[in-house]
Amino acid sequence: MSENIKHHLSDSVLMAYAAGALPEAFNLMVAAHLSLCDACRAQAESFEALGGEVLEQLQDGKEALVSAESYAATLALIAGGPVETAATEDTGCAVLPKPLRDYVGGDLNAIRWKPVGMGVKQAILPTSKEASARLLLIPAGTAMPDHGHQGTEMTMVLQGAFQDDDGYFARGDVEIADSDLHHTPVADIHEDCICLAVTDAPLQFDRLIPKIAQKFLRI
Repeated sequence: MSENIKHHLSDSVLMAYAAGALPEAFNLMVAAHLSLCDACRAQAESFEALGGEVLEQLQDGKEALVSAESYAATLALIAGGPVETAATEDTGCAVLPKPLRDYVGGDLNAIRWKPVGMGVKQAILPTSKEASARLLLIPAGTAMPDHGHQGTEMTMVLQGAFQDDDGYFARGDVEIADSDLHHTPVADIHEDCICLAVTDAPLQFDRLIPKIAQKFLRI
């Protein structure tokens, strides 16, 4: 599975995860990706080890050797508590990675989908107010409405695939979108696409109907 992943998490996201500095929704995203991706999991573990080394230096009275940035990251790590490294994904036919299955209480049969139009369904997950998380089911070949971003949106494919101007995203791939990206994701025609999407600000839709529906759909 891991060798098929082409789109990974950035070092800045992994460092924030290791320091316990991400909102709950983004923590869930990172944990789900790490359970599928050996490369990102190894990188996250290296950042956690670095944080542990900084703590040891502080305990040994070597504060002078620690940079201001490392010290700040260490304080964030202490405030956030210990960070659990996501376990390698277990074998089997589950669509949801283990961190997500633990979170929703099962696989796809545990999800309470709600229709949002054009055959698309969503399930909003309960997380802290700093960011939102939702599961999306997009019928094969369906295009999502054109939209931009006021903040950060991270989308991870769990089943099927989608394509936009940034490339082709299949299971395990994560697209990180910010205010510079305006796109129209289209689900691959071969299979319904299921994604985990997390955002820290509302999306910016071009068309009137999505704008009207946005308030009710909480996107």
